[in-house]
Amino acid sequence: MAIHKLDFGEFDEIDYQLIAIHTSLEDYRLAYFINQKLFINLSKNENEILINIKEGETKFTRFYSFDVEKGISWNLIQNKNEVIQQKNNNSQNLFSNVTMEVATKVYLLSEFKKVDYFLKIENLDETKNLEAILTQLNTIDNLSTAYQIDINKIKAKNNLIF
Repeated sequence: MAIHKLDFGEFDEIDYQLIAIHTSLEDYRLAYFINQKLFINLSKNENEILINIKEGETKFTRFYSFDVEKGISWNLIQNKNEVIQQKNNNSQNLFSNVTMEVATKVYLLSEFKKVDYFLKIENLDETKNLEAILTQLNTIDNLSTAYQIDINKIKAKNNLIF
């Protein structure tokens, strides 16, 4: 009888590229422009990314496209969001019965707080050049910059598993 061994190193393999995008565009407009430039079909995914923190939970929007011919999946993910908490004012003054809303900024990847969106590309083969993708992205109006992120510098890699 043969013995089969699993090598856990195979599961740690990073098989995606991550692009940081700085822009003031709304997510749906950015997805539209990316679709035009890269000839893909990003559409809003119902499965948003849920993150729980001590202040509450928040969802990050996600646009998804899958190229069946090449086996490449594209994810446009929001990096910044807010958790809104209701707090009661306990002091005895004119505004003692007022409920305040406190907003806390939450980041998908907290080490990249200035990044607005991430474009995660899985199974990118050698035929699609990452530099060409970056060049096309940087031609979008109202997009400040787009650049590749070194995946080894990401602390919260689990947030990118979906």
